[in-house]
Amino acid sequence: MAAGNDERDTSADVRGHVRTDIREFLTTRRARISPEQAGLPIYGGARRRVSGLRREEVALLAGISTEYYTRLERGNATGMSEGVIDGIAHALQLDGAERTHLLDLLRSAGTSRRPPRRRPTPQRVRPTVQRVLDSMSGTPAFVLNGRLDVLTANALGYALFSPVYADPARPPNNARFVFLDPHASDFFRAWDSVANDTVALLRAEVGRDPYDRQLSDLIGELSTRSDEFRIRWAARNVRVHTTGIKLLHHPVVGDLDLPFESFPLASDPSQSLLTYTAEPQSPSQDALNLLASWAATNKLEHPASLSD
Repeated sequence: MAAGNDERDTSADVRGHVRTDIREFLTTRRARISPEQAGLPIYGGARRRVSGLRREEVALLAGISTEYYTRLERGNATGMSEGVIDGIAHALQLDGAERTHLLDLLRSAGTSRRPPRRRPTPQRVRPTVQRVLDSMSGTPAFVLNGRLDVLTANALGYALFSPVYADPARPPNNARFVFLDPHASDFFRAWDSVANDTVALLRAEVGRDPYDRQLSDLIGELSTRSDEFRIRWAARNVRVHTTGIKLLHHPVVGDLDLPFESFPLASDPSQSLLTYTAEPQSPSQDALNLLASWAATNKLEHPASLSD
């Protein structure tokens, strides 16, 4: 009986956190939009008490009653229709990632039962995926999960992320490296942008899976140990970050400008394949070639054997 009560309490606690997330997410989204940006007329010169939109203005733009919107902002997501969500997304000028995040939060808030307890076993990368990574000999490649654990890599990927793998904890975690390792600001030349993206990705993952205990433990650890993380976490920004350019400074080969692509693995929805490439005949390509030679000379251990 006690175990059952603990499980119900955990479920209630998570739903309470989700309702708080809904309130804070919607509050921060409307705070960033002025009436002028929303196309609303401003009458007279009276000073506004809020910098962004009022609740009644969001409701007007969304085509719903103020009472209904206020109920939603308090975390009551019962009976929310697709049309209402579209109206709110339009009123708050949400992008695709933000709209998806709101849907995830509403789904979790409306779930009356806790999902089945998952086995606390480490995530595994399928052998076929590992063979794909290993076949990409000239391309650094990794598999990450939603918590930004690096589950595996190919040889060049391990060489490229050797500063991340320097942490003896397994699997290495990108977020811990970014916010807790003093070498991160040297490794990531655009550290501030990387830090913002890292937090936005974790925020989106919390919306997708609020019952992930390891994820909540990670957020708690980073919030306790890093002011930089805590400030960004409070902003409640979310982002889908599937392509871009990483500016790195590797301790062996120096600066690299590497375009990246992230691909979800259909059979493992919590995992994604991350690849880095360099422009042909560029200094970054020369640096990658040098890195590959360094890795071969030093006979680095295969990263798949370092996952646990």
